[in-house]
Amino acid sequence: MKICQMFINGEFVDNLQRKMTPIINPATEQIIGQVTQGTVEDVNAAVDAAEQAQKLWAKLPAIKRAACLRELAQGLRERLDEFAEILAEEQGKVLSLAKAEVGVTIDYIEYMAEFARRCEGEILQSDRINEEIFVFKEPIGVAAGILPWNFPVYSIARKVAPALITGNAIVIKPSTETPITAFEFAKIVAQSSLPKGVFNLVTGSGSVVGNAMASNPKVGIVSVTGSVASGVAIMKAAANNVTKVSLELGGKAPAIIMADADLELTTKAILQGRLINSGQACSCVERVYVHEDIAEQFIEKITVAMKNAKVGNPLTDLDADMGPLVSKAQLEQVEATVQKAIEEGATLVCGGKRSDTKAGYYYEPTLFINCKHDSDIMRNEIFGPVLPITTFKDLDEAIMLANDCEFGLTSFIFTQNMHVAMRACKEIKFGETYINRENFEAMQGFHAGWRKSGIGGDDGKHGLEEYLQTHVVYVDYDATVK
Repeated sequence: MKICQMFINGEFVDNLQRKMTPIINPATEQIIGQVTQGTVEDVNAAVDAAEQAQKLWAKLPAIKRAACLRELAQGLRERLDEFAEILAEEQGKVLSLAKAEVGVTIDYIEYMAEFARRCEGEILQSDRINEEIFVFKEPIGVAAGILPWNFPVYSIARKVAPALITGNAIVIKPSTETPITAFEFAKIVAQSSLPKGVFNLVTGSGSVVGNAMASNPKVGIVSVTGSVASGVAIMKAAANNVTKVSLELGGKAPAIIMADADLELTTKAILQGRLINSGQACSCVERVYVHEDIAEQFIEKITVAMKNAKVGNPLTDLDADMGPLVSKAQLEQVEATVQKAIEEGATLVCGGKRSDTKAGYYYEPTLFINCKHDSDIMRNEIFGPVLPITTFKDLDEAIMLANDCEFGLTSFIFTQNMHVAMRACKEIKFGETYINRENFEAMQGFHAGWRKSGIGGDDGKHGLEEYLQTHVVYVDYDATVK
């Protein structure tokens, strides 16, 4: 059984006489570990350590900071299979996806390390004689990273790598449901040459630890991946100090299927986009709008695909397409969503119940048709393997239906018509649009939402700049003559 400790100022914190919370394997409902419930005092100690360490860390040449990042990536590479198994066990992700997540995490850290020689300032033209205007890009100071449970390893890289390469120190808080991978990552940090205090790990609840991180006046930026409710709470906590926030929140991704879509490709992409991580991804396909001329054909294909999808234990059923939901609470939430859809008149085609297993939080791949656009299942995030479908008559109606949503993270369109595809790019009001493919954002892109899906974003040079602030310097280099 894993006992997850906090990691503050280069040292693991003793768990004696501390409140602990059990960590449950969602595939078996067995307790696989315990995690410390941190306190406000723990957060303050971690932030203080980060503040002190950051001063020297920022003075290092960026290429030396990059060397430390590559060292962390190598430490993770040496334990890739072990991390994948831990991830599959604590979160319920199928093993192939768990391995992919750890692999991409390594790539991401190394990718961000490459910015050591690419962070650039500017020289602006002055209106005055003998003057230069310099725009310096400086680290913000102490970053706070609050991680989700659905991609807990990748989220470490998303918060830590851009913060560290730009000269910031960081304090992270993993989800209490998936803290083991973060604890194991801290072990890699402890064995590396990363200076003490540059990376800190505090475990515990969002209401205590997350709030303390966001409200601490020494924190310069809070980066959160989580629910809308979590983002709102963090914004409120950060408001008193006018602390910068970067929020990647919920989604309700629409998928528009035009009459000319390649239905084989579309079915495969929709299935993958709905069942990946058991539907527990903010960028998953959450609602489908299919042209009425091909609705019957598509529904027939996606029904067969959903029925054939295999649900199983990630560590024993290696050919499973999806594992369990992360927790009993998540399972009950999906059940309530399905029940409400039935009450609101949607037609259940397949699934609609827990899987026939003795233990574990498994839910069958579920398909609904004849869903009303204003129903709960078409408007609110499901976060489970449930796919609602409705039809449309033309592109104008499809775009209107897709945009009629309080979220704005990910969207999809399937068509072979370039005019239609480009109209969708211009008129769909979402931070990301995937055309004729599944949802996997690139690390060199920019993963950012509109409306209630967030502020700021992650990845690429734009995500890196979230951790930088500008310092404009005016230099009159001939002042003595005057």
